[in-house]
Formats: sequence, structure tokens, C-alpha cells
Amino acid sequence: MTAGLKTIIGLSFILAIGFLLVILSSAIWHNFLPLTVVATYVVAPLPNWICARCANPDDFIDNSGNSVADFGRFLTGFLVLMGIALPAVLAHSGAIEIPAMVMSIIGGLLIYGTIISFSMFFQEQEEF
Repeated sequence: MTAGLKTIIGLSFILAIGFLLVILSSAIWHNFLPLTVVATYVVAPLPNWICARCANPDDFIDNSGNSVADFGRFLTGFLVLMGIALPAVLAHSGAIEIPAMVMSIIGGLLIYGTIISFSMFFQEQEEF
């Protein structure tokens, strides 16, 4: 599947909607705590990417145990779950409003989904 200009425009549109939702969840209720979701979703793919690079440095040796890659997936899953749970905990404690929580979670999921889609569409194919 080749990624073209329509893919870039579509992904940037979805990313803009995600950022808009997170920013509006902060600005409408004059509480900027929901902006922490952006940091968790931007940092979330990094452990998976770093650990995948470190897991198999040699293409000729097949390692049966990929504990480094599994640890990266665990950290990525933890950060994505934290991006969902943090607004829920803030709303439960009364620090933010319930609609701000919903907007923050939906916007954060759109941001993370766009990052993952971008990496899937624009990864280079290895040829041997």
C-alpha cells in the first residue's frame, strides 16, 4: 500500500481534530490539566520504537526470546492506558469536569491513532 498526498492530508486532519478536542477540553472550562494527555500520547510510541530497535540488532541470528520488545510493548500499553485513566481520575477527584474528560480522552485517542497510522503507512519495506 503506497501512501500519498491524500493519506498525509487525512492524517493531518484527524490529528488537528484530536489536538482541537484536547485544547478545547482545557480552554472551555479554564482548567489546563487535560493537556497532560497530549504528553502521554506523544511519548507512548517511543518505548515500542526504541525497544524494537534494540531487540534484534543482528538480522542473521534469530532470538527466540524477545523480552526487550515485550518490555517496550508493555511500556507503550501503560502510557496509552495512562492517557485514558488520567482524565478519568482527574474527573473523579473533581479537578476537571466530566465533558472535559470525555473530550480529552477522545482527542487523545485520535492523536495516538494518528501517530500509529502514520508509522504504519510510512514505514520503509526492507529488501534482502
